[in-house]
Amino acid sequence: MERKIKYNYEFKLRCVNEVINKHRSVNSVANENNFDESNLRKWVKFYQKYGKEGLLPRKNQIYSVKFKQNVLLKITNKSLSLRDACLEFNISSESVVIQWQKRYKDQGILGLKDQPKGRPKSMNFKRAKKKSNKPLTREEELLLEIESLRCENALLKKFNALVQAEEAKQNKKHKP
Repeated sequence: MERKIKYNYEFKLRCVNEVINKHRSVNSVANENNFDESNLRKWVKFYQKYGKEGLLPRKNQIYSVKFKQNVLLKITNKSLSLRDACLEFNISSESVVIQWQKRYKDQGILGLKDQPKGRPKSMNFKRAKKKSNKPLTREEELLLEIESLRCENALLKKFNALVQAEEAKQNKKHKP
């Protein structure tokens, strides 16, 4: 599967102007610039409906649940194609609407709500205890000192084990 190519605004505008102003066919402009004619048809329609802003790239657009539901209702009630729906509602890609349709079919209206992006957090970190303005009791001070000494002791044990492993490795190399 080929990687999706993103075209910049100037390139899109130049191709659309060749079709509209120079009266060239969509096929000839697309073949000359070595890309699919369906992209150019889409650009021309967006340009005709929204002007130059229709060709600007849109990144991470967030749509409300009501908007998504309205789009899906218009598609079913008016029998709009995905491409026509994208044009009418200024949605960048048909795949966005396809995802909405799948989620709506599986989960209903709840499927149209925005889901958190990215990976879920896998590790739960313990929160540091908030410091209070009260002075620590002698017992609390001793417990903190014991915890600190245990951590220091564990660190030294690990360091010692690493040093011994390194020495053992060196000894193996020097013995014939």
